[in-house]
Amino acid sequence: MRVFGIDPGSERTGYGCVESDGTRHRLVACGAIVSAPRLGFPAQLLRIYQHLTALLAEHRPEVVAVESVFHAVNARSALKLGHARGVALLAAVEGGYAVAEYTPAEIKRAVVGYGRAEKHQVGEMVKLMLGLDEVPTPHDASDALAVAICHVHSQGPGEVAEALRATRGAPRSWRDVKVRRQ
Repeated sequence: MRVFGIDPGSERTGYGCVESDGTRHRLVACGAIVSAPRLGFPAQLLRIYQHLTALLAEHRPEVVAVESVFHAVNARSALKLGHARGVALLAAVEGGYAVAEYTPAEIKRAVVGYGRAEKHQVGEMVKLMLGLDEVPTPHDASDALAVAICHVHSQGPGEVAEALRATRGAPRSWRDVKVRRQ
């Protein structure tokens, strides 16, 4: 199963793509889309949209997992974050990808085991789960990878196996297997 995680932000939007069989995870790609404030807010949103659209087309995930907004420093920050999140959702839906949304507490619980974990704890667990030498940087990238891993962990083993079979064209049950007689 290939999952593309997004940690939306107006100045930096993190992205991370992982491939998983439900127990082992492998890093496909990660990074951050950085928008210069001097561009103006509409141009920043366009930049996020264009980059996400290109990344999704390149990596072709089965599902896109997005962190949901739960609070911000002030109303203005919350609105900007909401706009960036909306652009991320638009890129995913327009590309025809299934979308899943998770709160920060759900993501932390799935990755660290504690819903109030600190950013550095999440980064360290992402590093361990993906078998990396270092925590992915910037932190927006490791947060996006955590969103993707959260989605994998929220799926039952059967759902992950079913997604893998569907992408590889393998039989879904023993009835689909053609028996060769000699």
